[in-house]
Amino acid sequence: MKLLLDEALPVRLRHHFVGHDARTVRYMGWLSAGNGELLALAHDEFDILITCDKRMRYQQNLTAADVGIIVLNVVSNDINYLTPLIPGTLAILPTVNRGHVLVVNP
Repeated sequence: MKLLLDEALPVRLRHHFVGHDARTVRYMGWLSAGNGELLALAHDEFDILITCDKRMRYQQNLTAADVGIIVLNVVSNDINYLTPLIPGTLAILPTVNRGHVLVVNP
């Protein structure tokens, strides 16, 4: 599965998605793209966008975005807060449909 990690997530988090093609917004050269632009860019190249931006689901028309979204519900984007959510995230990857949002809680 092709995963895009939002720019607010640490780059090294991508190594936790073993067996998936996980890339970062930085790697793709899409830094500073707004949420709408990012969704449009991800449309053709990725299956799922992983973010910790809880507002995205309220600010964008996600049904028009042809990418699934996983929101990591953490108090900080520090790797120590994010890594405990990886097993739950990996478990739900196959259930994420394009245009839908799933939230992973601690």
